[in-house]
This record gives sequence, C-alpha cells and structure tokens, in this order.
Amino acid sequence: MVTVAPTEHRSRLLRGAVELLRTQRVAALATLEAEGSPFVSMVPFALEPGQGCLVLHVSALAQHSGNMQREPRVSLLVMQPEQAGQPVHALPRLTLLGQARLLEPAGESWARCRAAYLARFPEAEPMTQLGDFRFVAIRPEGARQIAGFGAARSVDGAELREAIALAAGPAGLVEPVQPSALDGSTQG
Repeated sequence: MVTVAPTEHRSRLLRGAVELLRTQRVAALATLEAEGSPFVSMVPFALEPGQGCLVLHVSALAQHSGNMQREPRVSLLVMQPEQAGQPVHALPRLTLLGQARLLEPAGESWARCRAAYLARFPEAEPMTQLGDFRFVAIRPEGARQIAGFGAARSVDGAELREAIALAAGPAGLVEPVQPSALDGSTQG
C-alpha cells in the first residue's frame, strides 16, 4: 500500500526530509550478510547532489563493506536524535532504500563523492589516503518518511534525489520546518 501525502502537505514534508538530510550526519546502514541475515551499523554520510546520492567512506575490513560488495541492496535510517521531554514515537525519520556502488579510485564519480564527503567531514581527509578505505555511492530508489506522529508517507527516488540536491545546497534554500507544523501539535 502506497501512502501519498496531500498536495498541501507535500512541500512541508519535503522540507522536513531536506532538513533531516542536511542536519544529521550519521545513519544506521542495513546490509545483508551472505546467508541473508540483516546487519546494521552506524555510518557517517555526505550528500552528492550531482549524482543524487548519499556518500559513505568505508573500510574494506568492515562487515558492511563485504556485504555491500556481495549484495548492493541497502537501507539507511536517518533520524532526529531523541530530545528530553519529547515523545520518541514522533521523532522525524527517513528510511531510504537504495543500491550501493563501490567507487573506483580516481574516477569522476569518485572525485565528486570524495569532495562531497570531505566538505562535510574535513577531519576525514587523512583516512582517504588509506588503501583499505573506499567511497560508496548509495543511489536512493525510495523511502518511507515519518515527519511526526501521524505524518507518514512513501517517497519515490526522484523526490529523494531532489531532497538530496536541496539539502546539499545553501542552507537558506529551504526553510526549516517546525515539528508542530507537521503533526498538528503545539508547544506550550
């Protein structure tokens, strides 16, 4: 069953997805092990708007690296952190489904992804010199967005790539959304 947000809410929901992708720098990455079991790990991610992808920098020694090489289907969960006094069930989150592609060093895609990653994580530059680390481009194919309690929808790949481009752009391009604007609650 596909849930489509009413037109009047779509722009607010898109802004919520953009805000999550812009402000959160880590995601839970789900990969599949050889026997089919799910494996979840934490990964820092960057956004590469030209290719409409999320960028990871992973060690070949990591379990998720071997899993992605063997089976490129992945899922990433990006979510707002828990805040004291706020209901956890209403936390904004975006669960992306996509395909992982291990990038060959020195190619154009690799260079663009490296630049995007280092723009977000400049402290990682020395790790890009290590021989066992690789860049991975995750091309999103769809997602499920929870923008607050009772505000959920499915998102297609084209809209996700638009959200990535907006999130990677200047901060003032998309106005942040207040949680109360999405779930109808008010703060007192």
